[in-house]
Amino acid sequence: MIVGGIDVITLTATLMGASTPVLLAATGELVAEKSGVLNLGVEGMMIIGAVAGFAAAVTTGNPVLGFVAGALAGALLATLFAALTQLLLSNQVATGLALTLFGLGLSALIGKGYEGVRPPGTPKLDFGPLSDIPVLGRILFSHDWVVYLSLLLVALVWFVLRFTRAGLILRAVGESHDAAHALGYRVVAVRFAALAFGGALAGLGGAYLSLVRVPQWTEGMTAGAGWIALAIVVFASWRPWRVLLGAYLFGGITALQLQLQAAGYAIPVHILSMAPYLVTIVVLVILSAIHRHGVQAAPACLGKPFHASS
Repeated sequence: MIVGGIDVITLTATLMGASTPVLLAATGELVAEKSGVLNLGVEGMMIIGAVAGFAAAVTTGNPVLGFVAGALAGALLATLFAALTQLLLSNQVATGLALTLFGLGLSALIGKGYEGVRPPGTPKLDFGPLSDIPVLGRILFSHDWVVYLSLLLVALVWFVLRFTRAGLILRAVGESHDAAHALGYRVVAVRFAALAFGGALAGLGGAYLSLVRVPQWTEGMTAGAGWIALAIVVFASWRPWRVLLGAYLFGGITALQLQLQAAGYAIPVHILSMAPYLVTIVVLVILSAIHRHGVQAAPACLGKPFHASS
């Protein structure tokens, strides 16, 4: 289906893959913020995951081990952030920014030896006859396993937060850490777990960038994806399904600007490249204006330090 020189079916199928890194990072950050911790180091965790995943995949020849390494690297960096902010009570905003700078610098150092190297391929899943269904087959059944994992994780996070005791405790810690502590819940332990989970997903998203989306290692290749993930959590009002919508909106604009370039539209390439980020900012501004007088959707203790009095 061609509309204005744009293949709509290809565009729709492409946006799912383009959205996956940001969707993974935003889902992880949602869980971290639900626990009451603001981690601005998502960009740093993604870029570390990208280089760790790339290095592991190239060294072992196994892309799955690359994704595992990326997730572990992101979780390790998030655990460092947790130790600094939850045990040493450092400022969350300053520590998150330092984490991003640290991740960008360390990844550039590690990645020097991997520039110009191509990683092993990540095959798409074989759905048999389902892949041959007109329109739907191309859109829904032509992706690799990480795309489907990202969707599964959104559903899992929604279910855990809404229907399980663990989700209730996590939300209680984010809404009132003092009350949760008084009830006997281990606030610091809950936040460590939430941050590690968020870091793992950010690292997995970074590994997807370097192993599938590009695929190669390039210094600074996340190009602001971590900041977009942070913005999407706000856009989603801290709700998992809205995170999916926000990530697909960003991925759709990203895929569209590539299609417009391929179709030969006389639009400067720099304008097309900045379109996904510009649209994200515009949506956030509109959302803020709409909810200016509404109920605060963010967890009440978001960004506030916790210190047990007893």
